[in-house]
Amino acid sequence: MTDRLPIPVPTIDHVVVNVRDRIEDGAATYRRLGFTLTPRGYHSLGSMNHLAMFGTDYLELIAAPPGDRGRPEIMAAPEGLNGLVFASEDAAATHAALVAACVAVQPPMQFTRPVALADGAKDATFRTVHLAPRASGLGRLYFCQHLTRDLVWRDEWRHHANGALGVVRAVIAASDPQALGRLFATMFGAASVRAIGGGCTLAAGLARFDVLTPDAIAEQFADAAPDGGGRSEYMAALTLRSLSLDIAASALEGVPGAQRGAGRVLVPATAAFGTALEFVA
Repeated sequence: MTDRLPIPVPTIDHVVVNVRDRIEDGAATYRRLGFTLTPRGYHSLGSMNHLAMFGTDYLELIAAPPGDRGRPEIMAAPEGLNGLVFASEDAAATHAALVAACVAVQPPMQFTRPVALADGAKDATFRTVHLAPRASGLGRLYFCQHLTRDLVWRDEWRHHANGALGVVRAVIAASDPQALGRLFATMFGAASVRAIGGGCTLAAGLARFDVLTPDAIAEQFADAAPDGGGRSEYMAALTLRSLSLDIAASALEGVPGAQRGAGRVLVPATAAFGTALEFVA
């Protein structure tokens, strides 16, 4: 027996698409893609967002107000998928376990966001633990504990014209996939990471994070993949489960470059604010 802190279990809480200071354009784009979005939220940290809520996870559009300097990590990053967020039931315990595993993390942080409801506004409250920027050049990796889940997961926001039910996988491009694989193994244990063709994958609850070489990304997504802009690591794509491919294809009809192929409907990154979207059933 040892007193070693338990390693966190990797489960996905949400994914974040950075729209920088273009929240209106981002929301209009994702509504055209068939997502129902929550009313605009304003964080106590200064950022603002819209959410596409699914069964147990969600997609967040994050932005900074034009001219605002309070969230430099938003404006310093390109548009596109920029945050992969793991679930935590206890941010303090998660932080302690990661520190014990020698993962570079920042102290837990708590913030709020008012949610407008029929009986008045209430504050949704969150505690997060972010990996330090030096831990990875990938983008934002962090954990989120929800103290008010009932204000976030509401059925009126879970129904989407494209049939989206949840995140199946996030796809990460990396010139050296094994380096990120080693970080995930340190965070969650070696058994959570396995080799796949073109890279490695992290099991994250019912979803997974695939870390692939640029060549493997090109093979899977071709021209739909985002431009990496010379970065050695970046978040490239999301796979979302839909009620059916017919529903997804119907909702996405007319979206530039959207195409239905074998077992999927694919939306190019150019039509989804820098993130390739793959719908499967």
